[in-house]
Amino acid sequence: MCVCVSTMLSQSLAIVSKSTVFPDQKSAIADLKLSVSDLSMLCCHYIQKGVLFTKPPFPILELISLLKQSLSQTLTRFPPLAGRLTTDADGYVYVTCNDAGADLIHANGSHIHVRDLLSSDNGDVPELVKGCFALDGTVNYEGHFGAILAVQVTELADGLFICCTVNHAVADGMSFWNFFNSFAELSRGVKTISRTPDFCRDSVLNSPVVPKLPAGGPKVTFSGDAPVRERIFRFTGESILKLKDKVNNNDDGGIDVVAELMGRHSNDTLKFPDRNLTPSTWLRNSVSRETTRTNPTIEISSFQSLCALLWRGITRARKLPSFSMTTFRMAVNCRHRLEPKLDPLYFGNAIQSVRTYALAGDVLSKDLRWCAQQLNKNVVAHNNATVRKYEENWMQDPKCFLLSDFDGTMITMGSSSRLPVYDNDFGWGRPIAVRSGRANKFDGKIAAFPGREGGGSVDLEVILAPETMAGLESDLEFMQYVSSL
Repeated sequence: MCVCVSTMLSQSLAIVSKSTVFPDQKSAIADLKLSVSDLSMLCCHYIQKGVLFTKPPFPILELISLLKQSLSQTLTRFPPLAGRLTTDADGYVYVTCNDAGADLIHANGSHIHVRDLLSSDNGDVPELVKGCFALDGTVNYEGHFGAILAVQVTELADGLFICCTVNHAVADGMSFWNFFNSFAELSRGVKTISRTPDFCRDSVLNSPVVPKLPAGGPKVTFSGDAPVRERIFRFTGESILKLKDKVNNNDDGGIDVVAELMGRHSNDTLKFPDRNLTPSTWLRNSVSRETTRTNPTIEISSFQSLCALLWRGITRARKLPSFSMTTFRMAVNCRHRLEPKLDPLYFGNAIQSVRTYALAGDVLSKDLRWCAQQLNKNVVAHNNATVRKYEENWMQDPKCFLLSDFDGTMITMGSSSRLPVYDNDFGWGRPIAVRSGRANKFDGKIAAFPGREGGGSVDLEVILAPETMAGLESDLEFMQYVSSL
């Protein structure tokens, strides 16, 4: 069924048509109960990610017809994306695979060029990009009342922008890109997708308790009104190898940690990550952590090296007092951390947030290796026992995830440089860029993507307050590793 409308999406983009696309076969999957990781995301926005292409070699209406057909086939392989959320009489939330369908929107931006979506005069991501995504501002809980998936296809003067918006309480980044890759495969004529999703719900992630939800459903936990800038910083594989080599060959210079902490404690008023800790307890814990030297033979990964560089650059740009407690929060995939392991293609959310705390003074006065070591220790320690403890704690106090419970000292790293974002050939070649919408963006939010050229290259999508972004752009330590777009 297709309903055509003539209303303007914005001054730059017009909606040509909107369709409800149904699976080409009836779903045989039972209702899927939301896991702890799923439920935690009910107060966040839908995921919005899109891939930018050069112009396809066939007419746009023919392409839209092809995409409708292949989306219908893809929904048969991913029944939750054609379903709706439902809450039973006891308060448990499910995905009902009821074949209610997904949205497919055709938008006309034929006066816009690919270059207009890649960068603006000041290097920021252009605002035009945000208008190419459907369900803007939709909170995941609203999947009770509308589509769980929407695809918007925007025709450009010299290209095409295919953007998918997916309920984040139903899928995480791994599940999202598996769907996107499968959609592309079926569009180019592949009969059997290469990565069949696993819908099993027999794991420790399942919740026997009901979440605490306010009347009318949860709301996002951050303000979308605060001014921010958004930029893509590109790091070549060669640049990252250089950074990794620097991190793994640095020495902390034999800093007297105990004396430094004691002196700081006597002169500064500390801000604590845990309000239940007294200054003396926090100090004892800090001394214990820092005097236990990380094994110098442990290699710090490329990505942890890059995160350490970013942590220092943003902390410096924010001009925080030395006694301010900073937090680097990183989303980690739990599929391989659990015992028994989840299927790598487990469909749903299987992510947890790993937090690393450090005083701004330490982040800036110590070397890159020290910062990277703090991140490395926490990521390595996030094993089966830690994942299970996180689940147990949530069940004792079930609530939604606070996406931005910070006071201007936090960095939140999402997505992953390992996700197959460029494995999306719909029949006329790989994408030339990946971009995201307005969803879940605030000061300190970062997303990592692999660089298009491969070879270990990484693109960082960085959202910061304008004055902080200006500081980062002039930070010599950070910018020496950044390549031009």
